[in-house]
Amino acid sequence: MSKKTTRRWVSATLTAMLCAGSLVLIAPAAPAAPAAPAAASVQAARAAQAAPRLTRAEVLARAKTWLTADNGRPVPYSQTKRWKDGYRQDCSGYVSMALGLPKPGPNTVSLKNDGFTRRIAMKDLVPGDLVLKADSKSADRRHVVIFDGWADGAHTVYASYEQAGGAGTRWKRHSYGVNGRDGYHAYRPVNVVG
Repeated sequence: MSKKTTRRWVSATLTAMLCAGSLVLIAPAAPAAPAAPAAASVQAARAAQAAPRLTRAEVLARAKTWLTADNGRPVPYSQTKRWKDGYRQDCSGYVSMALGLPKPGPNTVSLKNDGFTRRIAMKDLVPGDLVLKADSKSADRRHVVIFDGWADGAHTVYASYEQAGGAGTRWKRHSYGVNGRDGYHAYRPVNVVG
């Protein structure tokens, strides 16, 4: 190969490389692919969609069963144990049982975030809805109760079913969420009809 041909070949190769590099620099970046949801969230969303449709009366009837399920006594509270029916014996396990969700039941954060419920206004609560606090960093400060009805005309107190530490299953009056400043909010289970 002559020196002239070699120079032309080197010059053409360099020109081609510079052009290719320029195209890379000026070509628009491909849009980022949307982040894939976590496998656990996808699985929870599928479980929420597959949950049986229950009426509000059925939810409340199921909630009442734990009031006397332990030989006439309430099911005892536990964050580590499961009751005979396979549900956890904490507040979210109890709510999961009442809603007929997959065993052992989603936790409080999952009840809020993974498609099992949708947020509503406190004034729109009807029996079978939930009042839930899920945003605390401490699991001991998260809680969920099943709304049973307003106890006063001013809507400052309501009756609810809950699974509480030291008490187990109980029907009690609460004002969680009424003031709007305690971290509790109203949620409607997506599998409840009517």
